[in-house]
Amino acid sequence: MDAKIYVLGAGIVGICCAITLQRDGHKVVLLDKTGPAAGASFGNAGAIVNGSCVPTSTPGIIGNALKMLKPGGPLSISPTYLPKLLPWLIRFTLQSSEKNYQRNALHLVALTKHATNSWQKLLKNTDSADMFKAVGWLRLFETSQAFNANASSRQLMTDLGTPYQTLSFDEIYDLEPNLARIFQHGFYQPDCHFISNPQRMLQSLTEHFVANGGQFKVAEVTDIKVKELQPMIETTTELIYPDKVVVTAGAWSTKLTKGINYSAPLETERGYHMMLPVTNAISRPIVSAEQAFVLSPMETGLRVTSQVELAAVDAPANYAKIRALLPKVKRMLPEAEMTEQSCWMGCRPSLPDSLPIISQGEDKNIFFAFGHQHLGMTLGPITGELIADLVAGRTSAIDLSPYRADRF
Repeated sequence: MDAKIYVLGAGIVGICCAITLQRDGHKVVLLDKTGPAAGASFGNAGAIVNGSCVPTSTPGIIGNALKMLKPGGPLSISPTYLPKLLPWLIRFTLQSSEKNYQRNALHLVALTKHATNSWQKLLKNTDSADMFKAVGWLRLFETSQAFNANASSRQLMTDLGTPYQTLSFDEIYDLEPNLARIFQHGFYQPDCHFISNPQRMLQSLTEHFVANGGQFKVAEVTDIKVKELQPMIETTTELIYPDKVVVTAGAWSTKLTKGINYSAPLETERGYHMMLPVTNAISRPIVSAEQAFVLSPMETGLRVTSQVELAAVDAPANYAKIRALLPKVKRMLPEAEMTEQSCWMGCRPSLPDSLPIISQGEDKNIFFAFGHQHLGMTLGPITGELIADLVAGRTSAIDLSPYRADRF
């Protein structure tokens, strides 16, 4: 075995890094304060959006954000958190210029176009492939006005080679016959996949990692330091001296890197879901464009995911907005039972340019893989491959300079 590597954080990115490094011949320890899939990876919509290319900060974002901030809209900002958030919001808004938008889109699709292939490689020789379903990704519009407003995003997809099909009224209902007849337009991305139980997927992958000689430890990291190239991890119970460290702690990553004097403009986009006892109603994840939520047909029921809440990572959850979507979901699926089973909130790690950090640190034995925003599930496996390249000193098939840690 080669160097002992500690991967800090057992979300999808951390698990993928651990498995890929293990397959490269390294002795790997995956460490998390709770367990696999305990954070944002637990509650997402399960979509693997191959070829996703539209950054979050788009031209006209200020006007769009003001609309989304209206009562009942999908965006909320904590007033008490706004002073701390303001520098990030300024950086985020500056990314909405046409030049930055096009550049960020190009660098985003450079990663996401590998999503399906990287997932297939990751799942080879595991017991997890049954959850990886080739069902596509469907976005629906009730009005021509909303569909036409999306034209620039579709043009960007065309320009960058992301395949999609526009759908007529009849074609929508050929795909999803149980939906109410309220949608006039749609577009379908056939190359996208769906994970029907993200939590079970991550638990299964962790079991695969351990069965092949990896070690999983539950511990809370309080600090990371480096002295004369030697990393040190401080937990609440011990000091650990690994050969290399990979930071994959999502929204908590920059809290861990203070001791090595590294910071990045990482903020928390808190997202919500609600589970409903509905099965066999739809066949794939569906986005309601006007209502800004996603319906996903999970193994355990219908998952409704929505909301971008900009607030402190440890602020109390507010489930009012996700619960307020029940009548809108009922309008889409009038025959379905609208009884809440559970609600959940998780923290997406977001950087102003919509691109993750995938990079070696200034200290050569520290590596970073975080900031994947809404695309952690999509980008987990390719991120693992790229981190393995960095650790090995190999040249990657993808130019990694757009994702470097010192770009801000």
